[in-house]
Amino acid sequence: MDDNARPHRAAIVDNFLECEGIQRMEWPAYSPDLNPIENIWKALGQAVCRCFPPPAALSDLETALQEEWRLLDSAVDNHLGTSMIIRCTLCI
Repeated sequence: MDDNARPHRAAIVDNFLECEGIQRMEWPAYSPDLNPIENIWKALGQAVCRCFPPPAALSDLETALQEEWRLLDSAVDNHLGTSMIIRCTLCI
């Protein structure tokens, strides 16, 4: 699986994948709905927005992001990982 970027389609990459017996999966060039990290960024952003008081300085924002990242529920990660099959099926 790749995002169809030109470097991923270089002959050397194609040759390597073929030699290793790796098959490519068709993948839309730009598909944020299929990228679980986009959902994690959203969850992180929402968590920081709930902070009170809101971060007032860049250093406060950095601290809040690091803290919320640490506290991010692993259930969110697990759900996003297991939902990939459903999202790929819906996209196809």
